[in-house]
Amino acid sequence: MSDDKSASGTRPGDQAAEPKRSQAELHSDIERTRAELRATLDAIEFRLNVPKQMRHAVHRTKVRVRAAWERNPAMVAGVAAGAATAAAALIFVGYRVVKK
Repeated sequence: MSDDKSASGTRPGDQAAEPKRSQAELHSDIERTRAELRATLDAIEFRLNVPKQMRHAVHRTKVRVRAAWERNPAMVAGVAAGAATAAAALIFVGYRVVKK
């Protein structure tokens, strides 16, 4: 089972099956590939940059809270009061446990 494939994976007689591409098409493909590579590298860099992700998460949370405040300020105030009460209760319980 001998295959006369070259390093490119084609046989010597198969090259006629591939259409010739113009310089402009090749240049366009190269630029598209570079743009895709750039986008991939940016995505990888973002995922590995924890401080940048934290800034984005804080920004998204602020935007959501502002939108909720504009829709229903009483609900947001109630949630904030409940969260503050829960935090104070946890601190109080934690202090009492440590004090014993």
